[in-house]
Amino acid sequence: MGNIGISIKRFLGNKNTVTILGVIIGILVLYFGYNWRVNQAIEPLTVPFAKEEILGNELITDEKIGTVKVSKNMVDTTDTLITNQAQVRGKYVRYDTTIPKGGLFYSTQLMLEEELPNSVIKDIPEGYTLYSLAVDLHSTYGNSIMPEDYIDLYFKAVNDNKFVMFGKFIESIKVLAVKDSAGEHVFSSSSDGDPAELLFAVPDDYYLLLRKAGFITTNNIEIIPVPRNKDYSENPTDTVITSEEIKAFINSKAVDARQNVGTNPIDTEPIEVAE
Repeated sequence: MGNIGISIKRFLGNKNTVTILGVIIGILVLYFGYNWRVNQAIEPLTVPFAKEEILGNELITDEKIGTVKVSKNMVDTTDTLITNQAQVRGKYVRYDTTIPKGGLFYSTQLMLEEELPNSVIKDIPEGYTLYSLAVDLHSTYGNSIMPEDYIDLYFKAVNDNKFVMFGKFIESIKVLAVKDSAGEHVFSSSSDGDPAELLFAVPDDYYLLLRKAGFITTNNIEIIPVPRNKDYSENPTDTVITSEEIKAFINSKAVDARQNVGTNPIDTEPIEVAE
């Protein structure tokens, strides 16, 4: 045994032997490392795909999702490719795109329901109308007004005696959406972040007042959104007009158009218009 140990020491102590062993070990490391990297790159992964064409604004359900194996290298080089069915199910296709049959899913193609342009219309109660108020970064207090907030609307105008009228007009209005000039939700990742309109729903008669105020061009009328605190939004009261004077002023400058009731000409009486 002693002779064997001495022989091994001499063998390992030989410089040529060490060099040869180093080369062999280096080759083995390169060989197995290369094969490991290649296998990692070509190892197939299962990703979801569209079993049928899915149009913009359409809900993605399980029936529309299949799975297919693709190279892992494809996934690693495509940051937006979705690799999990759970990330697709229940999402909506963006309104400005279509996913073809057999197409893979990318995060840039999908939206949540609340991000859809028409999402705010779905839950408007009966007797209410959606109103869009033009705003900018300044009038929203540096983009401080957010969806689900309750705000007040103030009214500013110059009356016929050249005096400034200013006061609260309508209180406790729920903001449904804040959108930019392209119609994108301001607080979504695809928006430029600059608000252009507040969307909210008000009773039909309030809507008529707001629209009439917007059409009056002689009195420098402004409708000004005013945010309130957290408690105001968490404990909202009814939406009400707080100034009959402002209401009367608007109505003195505009009148309601007379409406026909019903859609069948046989069932409606003609309206006499005074000359």
